[in-house]
Amino acid sequence: MTDTLPPRTADLPAQWNPGEVEAGMYERWVDAGYFTADAQSEKPPFCIVIPPPNVTGSLHIGHAFEHTLIDIMCRRKRMAGYETLWLPGMDHASIAVHALVERALAAEGTSRRELGREAFIERTWQWKEEHGGKILAQMRRLGDSVDWTRERFTMDERSNRAVLTIFKRLFDDGLIYRAERMVNWSPEMRSVLSDVEVEHKEVEGELVSMRYGSLDDAEPHIVVATTRVETMLGDTAIAVHPDDERYTHLVGTEIELPLVGRMIRIVADEHVDPSFGTGAVKVTPAHDPNDFEVGRRHDLPMPTIMDETGKIADTGTEFDGMDRFEARVKVREALAAQGRIVAEKRPYVHSVGHASRGKFEPIEPRLSLQWFVKVAPLAEAAGDAVRSGDVIVHPKELEPRWFGWVDNMHDWCISRQLWWGHRIPVWYGPNGEVVCPGPDEQPPAGYTQDEDVLDTWFSSGLWPFSTLGWPEKTPDLAKFYPTSVLHTGYDILFFWVARMMMFGLYAMDEKPFDTISLHGMVRDQHGKKMSKTVGNTVDPNVWMDEFGTDAVRFALARVANPGTDAPIGDDNVLAARNFGTKLWNVTRFAMSSGASPALPLPSAPTDADAWILGRLREVRDQVDALLEDFQFAKATEALYHFTWDEFCAWYVELAKPQLADEATEDGTRAVLGHVLDALLRLLHPISPFITEALWQALTDGESIVVAEWPVAPGAPVDPAAARRVTDAQKLITEIRRFRTEQRVPDSRRVPARLVGLDAAGLGAHRASVVALNRLEATAPDFAPTATLEVALATGTIQVELDTSDAIDVPAERARLGRDLAAAQKELDQADKKLGNPKFVDKAPADIVDGIRARRAAAEADIERINARLAALPRS
Repeated sequence: MTDTLPPRTADLPAQWNPGEVEAGMYERWVDAGYFTADAQSEKPPFCIVIPPPNVTGSLHIGHAFEHTLIDIMCRRKRMAGYETLWLPGMDHASIAVHALVERALAAEGTSRRELGREAFIERTWQWKEEHGGKILAQMRRLGDSVDWTRERFTMDERSNRAVLTIFKRLFDDGLIYRAERMVNWSPEMRSVLSDVEVEHKEVEGELVSMRYGSLDDAEPHIVVATTRVETMLGDTAIAVHPDDERYTHLVGTEIELPLVGRMIRIVADEHVDPSFGTGAVKVTPAHDPNDFEVGRRHDLPMPTIMDETGKIADTGTEFDGMDRFEARVKVREALAAQGRIVAEKRPYVHSVGHASRGKFEPIEPRLSLQWFVKVAPLAEAAGDAVRSGDVIVHPKELEPRWFGWVDNMHDWCISRQLWWGHRIPVWYGPNGEVVCPGPDEQPPAGYTQDEDVLDTWFSSGLWPFSTLGWPEKTPDLAKFYPTSVLHTGYDILFFWVARMMMFGLYAMDEKPFDTISLHGMVRDQHGKKMSKTVGNTVDPNVWMDEFGTDAVRFALARVANPGTDAPIGDDNVLAARNFGTKLWNVTRFAMSSGASPALPLPSAPTDADAWILGRLREVRDQVDALLEDFQFAKATEALYHFTWDEFCAWYVELAKPQLADEATEDGTRAVLGHVLDALLRLLHPISPFITEALWQALTDGESIVVAEWPVAPGAPVDPAAARRVTDAQKLITEIRRFRTEQRVPDSRRVPARLVGLDAAGLGAHRASVVALNRLEATAPDFAPTATLEVALATGTIQVELDTSDAIDVPAERARLGRDLAAAQKELDQADKKLGNPKFVDKAPADIVDGIRARRAAAEADIERINARLAALPRS
């Protein structure tokens, strides 16, 4: 053995203990500035802005999934020589924070209205400092390689300036306006909610049929059905389909609205489904989105009959002041007392929107005076950017979903009746004047500011450029805008991505990102949606405690196919941890053998060396192409199988005899070191912590974080060597299978003679075949008890073995005897059925064919077992 590089494993403990080293390792990376981007660098830029998690949030499995994939991209690009910026930050989460702070105030016996606006906002900032940002610490634990020096918050000073600037520009361009429109209203929050803050669920309601007009059948009357009886107090019409002949004579007439006493019109509108119920529907324009559109088409009055708390108001009836749910009962009872309930209430399952924050109350569709963005020109530009190919949606199959949203987008309600958020920068004068000052302007004296704040999505829509310093012309903006990739879930393609696209094209006159890469939702191992109610949710922090961060990341990456949902469970993470253990152990073995990438690769490599170096080159090219195409699962799978099935299971085993041979020892140590060095760098973006520990021990390098991404590791494929290795693998596998079938213990050495090995071109593999199958040389009086022929691409090998001393002959005869009896019984039963003409004629053909197949299999088993018995030595 040479002493070029002495064997060593002192740098590596026997086992990988992630919990002991991950946190310290991450902080060393941060302190070293590895994640800090340089806007003055001449390297090509690669920039991703983090989808900002809510300040109230903690790391859930969806975050872990998304952040892992983004980090894989960023770490790879950083290693590949790009000036990489992954910009972190949080969203102020207006609704969510409001709900939490108001809940805390309620526990103290007070409320935001008792505190007043200024005190409430001060209390909310205090809450943010004390409780917000928990997720940031968890991001560090996950290994997010973000630039912490550029951390942003959607309500920091620079973000506020960006909000004021773009609001002013939109306002001056006539793209922001104020109007009465139908909105999602939360009586608990007393505010509009965005669609993303409304969760629809199926509920069992009551469908009540009631009679309007005269109680005399001879006089005009009409029957309608509803699940929201209380809203009839705000009806201004009854609608029927224009072609419904049952009601043609009533269209254009008026009918009395029960309980209220005013007259309402009967109108014809194609919105009505004449086959549903009676074919007539009540129209409450101020409390139903479809009714609102009917009301606009027919110029109907739109009285609001509920106040902001969800109580009946301004109807002039006995129901004023009642909560909406109490009124539902009381109105039905009053109608019943008049004899107007023509059908008993019956269960009716329908979809009802609920506020996803607070008490998960049913939201109230409500006509309300709000601020809106006129989205038509902005949405058209967002659609054209994708149609032209300037922005890529990946996977392309999701493009129709993008166009379906941006081509049919409604004007965006941006005002919220809350106090936490960016206050709408509009001021009202004493005589109704309306002004919108810019960020450096002051409103006229005596003017008062609008009480509402902006929708959270308004400020997060500016995220790709406000975080880089806009509206100032900063070095960051010049270097990193447009950003490279927006990687997020397909579920917020409309809510967030479309808004960023609209604002980016409007404010910057340039797309906010080159590519929209969409991933699916994480589901449980059975493919079911994760739900706290079902009890199938996963806490990634628990998984990291049990299996380590790298295992969680590897498991998540391994199920990440573009645009499709990702099922995952404990077994996935356990398999990933086992993979890490395999990687750890093979590196320790290589280092104990003196492996090092510093050694020169052999000028005359063995077949095994040439094969693994060629496969390394192929796998690197495959992984690079897959990651460039956001095919994280396929890339991870390729690395998994190369590492486990080819490098560990085959090359390392083939290398052991080479390490024992002075002629090949140094070359094998060099190949082991070279392959491991490249493999660890390829795996680093997926599993950063374990690869850092192993790579530093193997190479004595500074950090794998700043190591170069492998460009052309290994060597070009040697087809002849690869073919010979494939043949050797087949030969070894067939001998192993034969030993298993013959019940030869794994530890027992068996005398064997390999005939035709040299002729097949595998003479150089003799030592490996012998070692990996625990064969031994034959004695002069060798008499084989079994012969195996293995057909290879280059010839047929005859393997002669003497297993007489390797088998417990009496026990094997007894086992084979039991197998023979079972096979004979199967044959007899099949013969009995097939020998019965009545059965054969009447039984279905597939049943008869199945029995014939079983009979043939039994015959083959009997033949095989008898041959095995005959081959056994006589005891």
